Amino acid sequence: MSSIPVYMVVNLTIKDADEYRIYEKGFFKFLKKHNGTFITYDDSPDVLEGSKPLPGRVIIFSFPSEKDADNWWNDEGYQELSKHRRAATEITLQRVKGIPPRE
Repeated sequence: MSSIPVYMVVNLTIKDADEYRIYEKGFFKFLKKHNGTFITYDDSPDVLEGSKPLPGRVIIFSFPSEKDADNWWNDEGYQELSKHRRAATEITLQRVKGIPPRE
């Protein structure tokens, strides 16, 4: 695996705010542990073109490498924490490599 940055793009609808809050409180510990950077979130993104995604929140965060992203995703503690997110939301999660466009 190379050292290109990886961006995580999350689109989710929160169905159970209390359960999701448990996930939110633990999330940043694992993001930091695996060198991740929180970029932004938006609870009312504008769709300029195409089909509207799940209603709700868009979140973007990144890792400096694919290895860091893999380590985060495969972390047993994170997977245990993510049970709260899975129980509380409908979600799509995309992993996007930060490769610049070819000229």
